[in-house]
Amino acid sequence: MSPNKVIVTIAPTGGMASKEQNPHLPTQPDEIARDVYDCYNAGASVVAVHARRPDGGATCNPAIYRDINRRIRDKCDIVINNSTGGGVHGDMVRQMPNGYWEILWEERIKGMEAGAEMCTLDPTTINASFGGRELLMNTPPSRCRELAEGMRARGIKPEWEVFSPTHIVQDVATLIEAGFDEPPYFINIVLNVHRGFQNAMPYSPRVLQQMVDLLPQGSIFCVSGIGPAQLPAAMNALLLGGHVRTGLEDNLYYRQGEPATNVHLTERAVRLVREMGFEPATPAEAREIMGLPLKKAPVRPEFALG
Repeated sequence: MSPNKVIVTIAPTGGMASKEQNPHLPTQPDEIARDVYDCYNAGASVVAVHARRPDGGATCNPAIYRDINRRIRDKCDIVINNSTGGGVHGDMVRQMPNGYWEILWEERIKGMEAGAEMCTLDPTTINASFGGRELLMNTPPSRCRELAEGMRARGIKPEWEVFSPTHIVQDVATLIEAGFDEPPYFINIVLNVHRGFQNAMPYSPRVLQQMVDLLPQGSIFCVSGIGPAQLPAAMNALLLGGHVRTGLEDNLYYRQGEPATNVHLTERAVRLVREMGFEPATPAEAREIMGLPLKKAPVRPEFALG
């Protein structure tokens, strides 16, 4: 395979934004699958899927994930990556007896039960500020290990999601050294969410370079630049030998004041990838780059909870 192949990940929905913020945001299974197929045709080879309830609230309900996954797989062979982060509303949050709000662990882990090839593994504890509330996503080392063990048992490749250098050198490195993943390790560096997520880093070329320098040997990476950082972070990732991610989960606007669509963001990312002398990887090439099985992957059978 040519060394200039670049994985383009589309993140169409996320667990935060609403149609009120951007009417093009897909939230229901048919909308998500249609957007994913259009982005696949535009050059995306991986999809980062978040699920939503019929009312738009975030969920990791495996039945809803499975519905989305089947609809996507019926249309194309794009690599499917389900979230175990969930979101900041809907099924995912609850006010605890002490008055604090928490992103629920028991809901997050359901993201592994819908048969995806990959799942996000956020080995991070953060406080998210959203809608006037502070939400704790509590992921101590024991829970990091539980996620890693669960993915290994199900044959799921982790997408390691990191927000700061400490997440790389502490949590990810510990789990990799414990044997919970095999190279190449696929690491998604999330930047520019520091105003909403405590412990997250802003985007700058220097910050990204520092985090890339800390990656474990045998890693490959992509970058999620949030908001206006999406485009420069993607181009910076290419200059550093990485892969790119785009989509309405990370950025609701094509340019200032102009709401984006997932397909327009994908088309722009692919166009710029090519302008910089690279070519977007096909799903089969993306599987080879990430060390996934090369055959067209069906939606895996259900696993019992618990």
